[in-house]
Amino acid sequence: MAVKIRLKRMGQKKAPFYRVVVADSRAPRDGRFIEEIGTYNPVTQPAEVQIDEEKALKWLTTGAQPTDTVRNLFRKQGLMQKFHEAKNSKK
Repeated sequence: MAVKIRLKRMGQKKAPFYRVVVADSRAPRDGRFIEEIGTYNPVTQPAEVQIDEEKALKWLTTGAQPTDTVRNLFRKQGLMQKFHEAKNSKK
């Protein structure tokens, strides 16, 4: 089973709000998911991002692949740096 970390769209028309979820890659975008690990609100200035670092790092280490947008959000939060440091320190 391929697991992805991706965005689930919420909110009204023209007012998007996203939840960062871990889901099976075959599940629909707004459908079933395994776990919610954060939120992303692009409407506010600046964009508001809240991610549970512990859960995100756990899923990254178990092999979940983030989508391009989620990877950029993680990078801005410093999660990708922490993930790579943790991965390289184990070697």
